[in-house]
Amino acid sequence: MAIRNYLIEGVSGSGKTSVAEALERRGYNVVHGDRVLAYRGDPRTGEPVELPPDATLEWRQGHHIWNVGKVRAIVADKSRMETFFCGGSRNWADFLDLFDKVFVLDVDGETLNQRLLNRPEDEFGGRPDERAFVLHLHASEEDIPRQGIRIDATEPIEHVVDAILDRCR
Repeated sequence: MAIRNYLIEGVSGSGKTSVAEALERRGYNVVHGDRVLAYRGDPRTGEPVELPPDATLEWRQGHHIWNVGKVRAIVADKSRMETFFCGGSRNWADFLDLFDKVFVLDVDGETLNQRLLNRPEDEFGGRPDERAFVLHLHASEEDIPRQGIRIDATEPIEHVVDAILDRCR
């Protein structure tokens, strides 16, 4: 979808959706990965899978993937100068090489906990068990690209977006 493509990742509650919306307000092309690309699938094969009745949070999180073919198709369309892909995916390693830069939104545990406490229970991370799981993922960093450019996402959203855009130049 663009000559330059950027991925914005981070754990639930780090600010990916807020960054996406702020970029859109500034006129940038944004792909909301969790809305457009995400589905429940096998992270090795990409095949869609059904949610088992006894699915754990680990299973649900591990099977939240993006459609790699769609990611490749959007990246291949060079009709725009820049596109920002915002959201979380457990199969990011399958398409990380398509991006010019990868940004990881970084927050401290206290800020993350406060953000998750303010979420409704029907949004991931809003229930106590989900919040504990997200805080574990945050502490372990097992769920994010380690080679990404860290962005301090505790700053006001406009400063976070400015920091990302400065590093895109």
